[in-house]
Amino acid sequence: MKKILSIVIALSLILTLTACGSKKDTKKIAILTPYLSSVTTNQMVELLKKESKTKGWEANVVDTKGDVGQLVSRMEDVIATNVDAIVLVSTDPNQVKAQIQAAKEKNIPVFGCDSGYIEGMAMNATSDNKAMSKMITEHLFKQLGNKPINLVVLTHRPHPGVLKRTLEFDELRKKNPNVKKVIEQQVNVPGPIENSRKQMENLLLANKAEGSITAVWAGWDEPAIGATQAIQAAGRKDIIVTGIDGNSQAVNLIKQGSPLVATVKQNFSGMAEIVTKQIELVFQGEQITEKEQYAPASLITKENAGK
Repeated sequence: MKKILSIVIALSLILTLTACGSKKDTKKIAILTPYLSSVTTNQMVELLKKESKTKGWEANVVDTKGDVGQLVSRMEDVIATNVDAIVLVSTDPNQVKAQIQAAKEKNIPVFGCDSGYIEGMAMNATSDNKAMSKMITEHLFKQLGNKPINLVVLTHRPHPGVLKRTLEFDELRKKNPNVKKVIEQQVNVPGPIENSRKQMENLLLANKAEGSITAVWAGWDEPAIGATQAIQAAGRKDIIVTGIDGNSQAVNLIKQGSPLVATVKQNFSGMAEIVTKQIELVFQGEQITEKEQYAPASLITKENAGK
């Protein structure tokens, strides 16, 4: 009886140790962003969570609701817990530069998903923001033809991707002799649709004459949607809008023949897949050679919206 009891105790101990070891070996991923309220950011975070679960990793999401100071603090917190990897989603890594270096010193790789890349990070997956901006800006100018162009620019320069798009747009519009006026407005995040709608309402009141505003160039789809809502409510037929992202609400507005005439569809699932694959490679002890990796993007107009 004692021998049987000893065997049972030994087996129980082995099972307990195995379970503890298994729990210890589970990789922990911290996903941080200030912009979870954004449709596309939320989409990437959900895909990263799903991919992590498939790989058997434990993913924890931290949303600081637009608060960069809190982002710094929360990143320090996750570094202190010795997570196995950190993913920054839609975040300017320069805002957490010191924390990225602190993570590197503790051998915690930091990945970007639709963020920028700086020294110390493992890699970043995004779209080619310069190419997307060129694609949508050239399309916008083509739609407007040779008439004088009075532009409203809705942007959010703290976001690394939007900043790159805006800087490329700045260069392209300087080369276009038809551009006569540019009004740039900074869109608040969270709440970009509501904020851009209100800003556009005020701009329309201040520019009532036909042709006083001919187009709205938005750095991403949500301010394009807000501007479109304001233009429709005002009954203005002389203004066209473009965006970038390809979210479903924007695509539906394009299909309906609204003032929103085009966007560039980003491959957000592709970005999340790239990041997941690179995390797995690092966990396997492999080196990442390409620090900035792009998922392909495509122009969406009324002709191909929804296809």
